[in-house]
Amino acid sequence: MRTNRRWLASVAALLGLTLTCNSGCQTVMGGMTLPSPRYLEHYPQYFAPDPSFPLPRELASQEDPEGAARRGGPVLGGPAPAAPANPAPVGGR
Repeated sequence: MRTNRRWLASVAALLGLTLTCNSGCQTVMGGMTLPSPRYLEHYPQYFAPDPSFPLPRELASQEDPEGAARRGGPVLGGPAPAAPANPAPVGGR
């Protein structure tokens, strides 16, 4: 009976060791998190670079607080628009 338990315990330990070694998940050894042994088989992922300022509309409103660029009006500090000329009379009168 005793040899039967030893044999069963050794088979269970061997099976547990085999499953642990072949599981392919991350492990922690010596304070380091190590990747799975199959990490080179994974496809690379592309992450687009972040913009320099993450809120472009807020940045535009801070740079142009009056919103002249959106309204189509003159930009502050720029030349004023010229008034339209009077039309010339037709027929010489």
